[in-house]
Amino acid sequence: MKKEKFAELAVQNGALDAKIIDPREVVTASWVRIKCQFGCAGYNSSLVCPPFSSTPDATRIMLNEYNTAILFQSNQGDTKKIAVKIELELFLSGYYKAFGLGAGPCSLCRTCAFNEGCRHPDEARPSMEASGIDVFATVRKFGFKIDTVKTVKDKANYFGLVLVE
Repeated sequence: MKKEKFAELAVQNGALDAKIIDPREVVTASWVRIKCQFGCAGYNSSLVCPPFSSTPDATRIMLNEYNTAILFQSNQGDTKKIAVKIELELFLSGYYKAFGLGAGPCSLCRTCAFNEGCRHPDEARPSMEASGIDVFATVRKFGFKIDTVKTVKDKANYFGLVLVE
């Protein structure tokens, strides 16, 4: 599969929109992880959330090891599923380094099996924010629209990232 087809692949797998980006341009910041700790009910709730997910520094190192990524927008609840589908399809196409990141805390299990390890390693993926990615700065940098929600009734924007090679 050619790189030009990656955005199409994301849309075919449920993304609302997608762009091919340079992962070295993704914005990481330490404050993002602190927001997870003090502001998200998912903190310490699963192996894909802080304090178990990658630190912003580790994420930055990983991002710098890739040349291509797919940044995509999705509906609420679909982001991690889409990232996993894209990751698998790319892997099977020969892109063995493919790795997806979604949005929000893990919802695969009622309670995480911390001591036994993940029950769904083929589906569980960290969110961009849990990994220290400044989602707002990143998606705006690449021309996507995102705003903070003012009320629980406001529609939020959800984004995922699949690192390719």
